Amino acid sequence: MNERPTAREPDTRSTGEPTGEPTGAPATGAPATGKPTARPGRLRWVRIARRLDASPERVYRAWADPDEMTRWFPLRIEGSLAPGTRSELIWSRERTWIDVLAAESNRRFVFRWPWLADDSYQTTVTITILPAGNGSRVMLEDGPFDIDVPGVLEAFEEALAGWGEAIAHLRAQLDFFVDLRTEDH
Repeated sequence: MNERPTAREPDTRSTGEPTGEPTGAPATGAPATGKPTARPGRLRWVRIARRLDASPERVYRAWADPDEMTRWFPLRIEGSLAPGTRSELIWSRERTWIDVLAAESNRRFVFRWPWLADDSYQTTVTITILPAGNGSRVMLEDGPFDIDVPGVLEAFEEALAGWGEAIAHLRAQLDFFVDLRTEDH
């Protein structure tokens, strides 16, 4: 999964320290088999919070509308991003599926996606959108990452870097109408 964005924004990212169980997340890692593999204290989440000038409605559309999402994240999407569906996110050298689990208009968007070359490990991404003054507060959480599973520590590192860049792209698009992605994105 090396096509996902890789730049970092240290001021917006989780330190990767162990935290309490997030609301709605499973109590263990999420290998494709669904069998628990995690040991206490070895789970990690990527957590990023960002204030945007865009309204909650615009932020939600940027996640839930395929045409809007392709302005800042993948180049193309095959599928609808509707709850209960699987869609494909397509970059120039990578494609990955996402299962949309929930969508609450202007408030929350949740999906599951794979990590590792064989898709054998999956995490759940929860986007929470709150009104903040004339704009929004966006909170992203991706995990859990069981760093004891082979390859998952590297996936966690990739997620930290990738989500930092993705949120920067989201902000640039929504607040400044600028596409920061490179040509080979």
